[in-house]
Amino acid sequence: MTDAVATLRAEVCALHQELRRNGLVAWTSGNLSARVPGEDLMVIKPSGIAYDDLDPDTIVVCDLAGDLVEGDLAPSSDAAAHGVVYREMPDVGGVAHTHSPYATAHAIRGAPIPCVMTAMADEFGGEIPVGPFALIGDEEIGRGVVDTLTGHRSPAVLMRAHGVFTVGPTPRAAVKAAVMCEDVARTVHLAGALGPLEPLEAHHIDALWERYQNVYGQR
Repeated sequence: MTDAVATLRAEVCALHQELRRNGLVAWTSGNLSARVPGEDLMVIKPSGIAYDDLDPDTIVVCDLAGDLVEGDLAPSSDAAAHGVVYREMPDVGGVAHTHSPYATAHAIRGAPIPCVMTAMADEFGGEIPVGPFALIGDEEIGRGVVDTLTGHRSPAVLMRAHGVFTVGPTPRAAVKAAVMCEDVARTVHLAGALGPLEPLEAHHIDALWERYQNVYGQR
């Protein structure tokens, strides 16, 4: 394959360790993929492989139906779901999936994470929504991700009774969204234990989102 694919395999392999380092995955669960620019291809974690055993050569290449194109291992069971996201959301360059505990607790309850803090407005532009329940192994989960996030500012969706899917223009951005989703889910849980939660007003959310997206950081 091309140098671009080799580079993506190395990047995606390294970023999987960020999922583990941030406490978002356990054992072999979770996965990350990246779109191959200019091709109907993606690179993704293989199924059931421990994080300690990942290296760039174990990251497999699939088409956007989730079928193996290059590699010696079976792709993630979520490969077809990732492929739907890439087919239907052309601006997405990376997709991450985790079962991080606080965010997944909201997914189990079918409860969106309300936008009650400025960091949520910054990162997600509102609440983090819940997507429909879907069985694992085909395109149904991906269609739920696409349907839920279409027209929504959040790069994260809580798939009912399953876990978190996040998207971004790059695989690193998708990982960041997964890290921040768990961070705000934990904080919201702690705040809820102290008393009722009060969502931010919509115009404040809009102002915070605009500032963070267009002013914050280095330009």
